[in-house]
Amino acid sequence: MGVLNVTPDSFSDGGKFLEPELAVEQAFAMANAGADLLDVGGESTRPGSKQISAAEELDRILPVLEALRGRLKIPISVDTRRAAVAELALHANAEIINDISGLQHDPKIAGVASRQCAALILMHIRGEPRTMQAGPFARDVVKDVMQGLRRSVAVARKAGVARSQMVLDPGIGFGKSFAQNYELLQRLPQLARLGYPLLVGTSRKGFLGATWARNGKPAPPEERLWGTAATVTASILNGAHIVRVHDVREMVEVARVADCLRDPKRRPSN
Repeated sequence: MGVLNVTPDSFSDGGKFLEPELAVEQAFAMANAGADLLDVGGESTRPGSKQISAAEELDRILPVLEALRGRLKIPISVDTRRAAVAELALHANAEIINDISGLQHDPKIAGVASRQCAALILMHIRGEPRTMQAGPFARDVVKDVMQGLRRSVAVARKAGVARSQMVLDPGIGFGKSFAQNYELLQRLPQLARLGYPLLVGTSRKGFLGATWARNGKPAPPEERLWGTAATVTASILNGAHIVRVHDVREMVEVARVADCLRDPKRRPSN
């Protein structure tokens, strides 16, 4: 899954693709680089970010979705916490809803997914984006994530969303300590017991910058490529079905090799 942030303030690429023309160009570049899905978002949910209005979010993403209609050959996911935004995005060409709040912010998203028969990605978050990294963090992060995702699934199922429509995301970096992010990657097989496909997003995140800190300063996002590659490999080997990344071309290579490690049938013959 390629990440396309149509925002001025995302932690890694904020402002790069705010203009619709640049966003459309990047969408095609990611598809040509091997992305299987495209995740378009109009609101930054980085640590410390401030909420914007639904109107502003739609102003950012709708021109991009409309411009890609009938032209992009891979499915589009809309990264939003609002039912109204999700519904209009689905009408404008999106096929998947990616809710980083796991239906906590606006449970009506579940009804939209049910009515439109759209796939629904439910992510675990502890707190709100503005304050989530201020703590306190969970004592048992895996238990906390599993309980939270079960609650999200229950809300979705009550609204009529089929099991086959749902994907779960443990929410790396969303209300977890740096060490807990690593623990979640290590223990992904336990999360798989929930019985849903798993999406994992580690790309360029802060815990990787902290791991590669120099002179007390974290490595900047653009220098976290190899750390991302290591965590993408770990995610796939531990059972992730989808990896959400900024650097599509490089991570396609990483994923292909990781797939060969998991599945002998994918290995090249001499």
